[in-house]
Amino acid sequence: MPMSASSPVMLAVAALCCALLFCADASVHDYTGERFAALGNAFVLSGGSEGVYASPAADSFIRFEKVAFKRTKESAASAEEDGNRTATITAVVSEAADRDAVGGSDARALCCTPDMASRGTCTEGSLVHRAPNSTASGSWPKVLSASFLPGALEAVFPDETVAVARTGMYSLRFVHCDASLDAAAEGKTIWKNSRGYGYLPGRMAPLLAFYGVMSLAFAALAAFWFLRYTRFWREVVPLQNLVTVVIALGMVEVTTWYLDLAEFSESGVRPAGTTFWAATAGAVRRTVSRVLVLLVAMGYGVVRPTFPGGGGGAGARVAALGLAFFAASEALEVGEHVGAVSDHDHSRLFLVLTVAALDAAFICWIFAALSRTIGRLKARRMAAKVELYRRLATSLTIAVAVSLGWITFEVHFKSTDGYQSERWRVAWVIPAVWQLISFALLCAVCLVWAPSHDSTRFACSDECGDDDGGDDVEDGARPLMIGAGPLSYVDNWACYVTQDAKIILRTDSGVYAKTGQEDKRV
Repeated sequence: MPMSASSPVMLAVAALCCALLFCADASVHDYTGERFAALGNAFVLSGGSEGVYASPAADSFIRFEKVAFKRTKESAASAEEDGNRTATITAVVSEAADRDAVGGSDARALCCTPDMASRGTCTEGSLVHRAPNSTASGSWPKVLSASFLPGALEAVFPDETVAVARTGMYSLRFVHCDASLDAAAEGKTIWKNSRGYGYLPGRMAPLLAFYGVMSLAFAALAAFWFLRYTRFWREVVPLQNLVTVVIALGMVEVTTWYLDLAEFSESGVRPAGTTFWAATAGAVRRTVSRVLVLLVAMGYGVVRPTFPGGGGGAGARVAALGLAFFAASEALEVGEHVGAVSDHDHSRLFLVLTVAALDAAFICWIFAALSRTIGRLKARRMAAKVELYRRLATSLTIAVAVSLGWITFEVHFKSTDGYQSERWRVAWVIPAVWQLISFALLCAVCLVWAPSHDSTRFACSDECGDDDGGDDVEDGARPLMIGAGPLSYVDNWACYVTQDAKIILRTDSGVYAKTGQEDKRV
């Protein structure tokens, strides 16, 4: 059963509503009832893992604020039955690369076993962790603990600040070894980078400066386009109006991302509203860009006088593909930046594959349409337009080749767990390069289609027919190719005679019509 045109939009709206219900990623990690999960012979709750930039000023830190654990009454009663046994929860802050900071020789034995206790290396039932090593950056790992007093339902960690003097990927884990303890977390931890990056997660911190530069780059491109547009506004063709829309959407996208990250850096909590609109602007810009390139490839405004018709024709197919791409791209962007979808989540994988498949459909359609359009232009001996489309085809081929290469690198980077090693510091380059590729392609289109005094030379005149029929003349016209003669000063020309005796002369410099004794340039 075919999907209606509104179905993709409804799917996107539903995905957005679900995503907005989740807490956004932040450098202020709130704990609101999270519980421990069994790991080996221990119970572990992850308190966060982020890259932190340090500086000689020692202004980077991980701060505990009102972090507490509340256990159930049943769990407290069980402890009383065992002679008011004291249950202890340990917080360990360490560099992510230093994975042997917690646990014994057996990777799954995080808690001290009777065999370990018999050797005198630890106390049975307690967490096994390496003694802090004193280094130039302090004693690591940092170990804090909180205990449930007999009959108490709450264990509170002290409000302590852990200074970070060395740049690295740090992780916080809460661990206990009591199988009868059922406790939930409350409070928050605050992770702050050195001055200049604020509360941004380390792998995102350089993006603030990047989007600032991109905002200036889009402003420069917009200024160039605006000057050309105002200077030759009488010669502007419909395609150039669409390019103007894409430039405006790009400016809105990068500027909104910059404002989003700036607020994130200041407050430590990502503003869901700003992030949502930035992601939406990006999805709209990518959709409009692809549809624009497809329309150009199909010859709209150059070979076709109007947009392809609706119904079951090319226009309906373009609209359907555009709506589907927007729905998938919007769901992916909002879910990734606003929601709580991780890199390894199956939902994200499904959306990534969907967007990739729709992108591939756009690319195949664009190049097939380009081939047909160039063939038609060659048949009509329109050398200037052929050269224009060849430059566009070259730009698109380079962009696709670079994109394929970058996709390969991104898959390798993420599959080798780049965020957990020292490579987290260059993780920001992945989204940055995608922005640069799209911006470079937009610049190429702007240079090829910049408004000029002869913009209308590349436009389709009113006498252009619809290419759906395969010809470029109006109904009833009989093409008569005339050899060199009095008009030999032009490179290419052709003459058409319609059934109503109107003569149409097409040259590289324009289209002329003659009816009776009246000559007219059209």
